[in-house]
Amino acid sequence: MMDLSEIKAAARKAGFERRKSAFETVGPGQSAHLSEVLAGYRGVPLSGYMSIRTEINPLPAMAEAAAYGPVGVPVIQGAGLPLEFSRWEPDAPLREGPFGAKVPEVEDYFDPEILIVPLVAFDARGGRLGYGGGFYDRTLERLRARRATLAIGFAFDAQEADDLPLEPTDQPLDMIITETGIRSF
Repeated sequence: MMDLSEIKAAARKAGFERRKSAFETVGPGQSAHLSEVLAGYRGVPLSGYMSIRTEINPLPAMAEAAAYGPVGVPVIQGAGLPLEFSRWEPDAPLREGPFGAKVPEVEDYFDPEILIVPLVAFDARGGRLGYGGGFYDRTLERLRARRATLAIGFAFDAQEADDLPLEPTDQPLDMIITETGIRSF
């Protein structure tokens, strides 16, 4: 019998495989539906992410949103700590951050009210399987304790799983946006 950490590791491996396959075959316009949703929140402080490896790319939608209000990217502060978000602008200087994701060269932190969240897998109920560090779970818990915070998972359709091994500390997503559509929970 596998324990929860082994079950999560197997679910992550399957999610990474599905994501890699989707990344290799998907065409342009991946962030069109994300742009559509963000257009309804013009000026609301939000955070996206700098895509790495086979993650779906939110940068075109983030660039559009930056014309209307603050847009940031996550900056890891250390193991076991919530993320902080530093203001990002298209073409602003970046430096290497932890885990290979770029972060703004000049730190300008703020609290976003909308988070575009990367993930390995998601389910039809808004469950999210991340990378295992718990950064987004801690961060969403902290932000949601302060104010309403919208968590938008951004992924390829292929990353959907029937059943994810979730824990009580896992923060649910409010919405999933993929290259083909929008789902609210």
